[in-house]
Amino acid sequence: MDLFNDIRPYTNEEATDAMLRLVQNKHFLNLLISKKLSINNSPLTYFYYYFSRLFVRYKLTKLLSNIESIEDFQEEISKRLQDTLDKTTDGYEFVGLDNLKANCSYLFLSNHRDIALDPALVNLGMRQAKRATVRIAIGDNLLSRQYAIDLIRINKSFIVKRSFENRRKKLEFLKRLSRYIQQSLTVDKSSVWIAQAEGRAKNGKDLTDTALLKMLSLAKAKGEQFSEFIQKLNVIPVAISYEYDPCIRQKVAEIHAKRIGLNYKKSKFEDLDSIVRGFLDYKGRVKVTFGHKISQNFDSVEDLAIEVDRQIHNNYCLFPSNIIAWALSNPDEQKVIDKLKKLWPRENWNHSEEKFLVHLQDFSDDLREIAVGIYAEPVTSRLMYK
Repeated sequence: MDLFNDIRPYTNEEATDAMLRLVQNKHFLNLLISKKLSINNSPLTYFYYYFSRLFVRYKLTKLLSNIESIEDFQEEISKRLQDTLDKTTDGYEFVGLDNLKANCSYLFLSNHRDIALDPALVNLGMRQAKRATVRIAIGDNLLSRQYAIDLIRINKSFIVKRSFENRRKKLEFLKRLSRYIQQSLTVDKSSVWIAQAEGRAKNGKDLTDTALLKMLSLAKAKGEQFSEFIQKLNVIPVAISYEYDPCIRQKVAEIHAKRIGLNYKKSKFEDLDSIVRGFLDYKGRVKVTFGHKISQNFDSVEDLAIEVDRQIHNNYCLFPSNIIAWALSNPDEQKVIDKLKKLWPRENWNHSEEKFLVHLQDFSDDLREIAVGIYAEPVTSRLMYK
């Protein structure tokens, strides 16, 4: 029996069956048509969806007929992602891929700003470096429908369960998850991507959750030192930087609701909407920086978390939007502001400031303050090391 059968990515054979299910899945086809999962009761809308589904099913069947493996599927995804990035960014780049050794698997511990685009960018970088794509950790809170499960498992993702009956069940699963990640890295020789903390850093603070590091260590052998076990995982911190956040409005709304004491509850399709916005809306410049393998011996999760944070904070690209936001929050720190602006000697700062203010123009004063704080936070984090 496969110990990881319910959480691991699909095999090629399973992926083929899953793609056939996707073609027949009405909810998935509706999603492709309108980015919604349901239709209203209007007869006109009903017929629109009915005939649109026939067309989309035909196009999808034709596309998938040329896909015979997970590798083929990911190649198609990569092409479409590059086309999308060309339209929705002012350029994207990958730095540090030369730090990766050939025929070596890594645990990429990344900051988390976008639900689906973060790991997609890491995979794109790996493909451009002619390396195998990674296995991706995805929370089951995003997998309310079968088509979502099929999509992510075709794309070499494994499932991280979030809800449990009791603490014993949770610990059992976390041990199994830890063993799966260890097996992926040391036996299957497949690199793994996982966010440094559960959920996106909506407030802009990229901080590693020590509970995550404790989970990783649950697979270590009895008597094995924490530092020795971590070395086997080949941990590399990754900093993913977006000049403009397509989901800034949703993040600000959630932070504001919590700040004034409201119980924020996501709308039914909020995560789906965030995924779509992340891919299709404007992002400005984008940079993905792969750090250095953590080679120091850390005896505690706290010390390891500090090193992961140090690399991510120092490798995060401080775009003009971040610098302008920090300047708005710290107008008396002109010397620091001038020094930060030297990071972009060719930047037209008047134009960039105007662009940033336009980006925030629809916010009320209290919401604008939150948005500015989110963009300023990476600068604050960087300055901690100076």
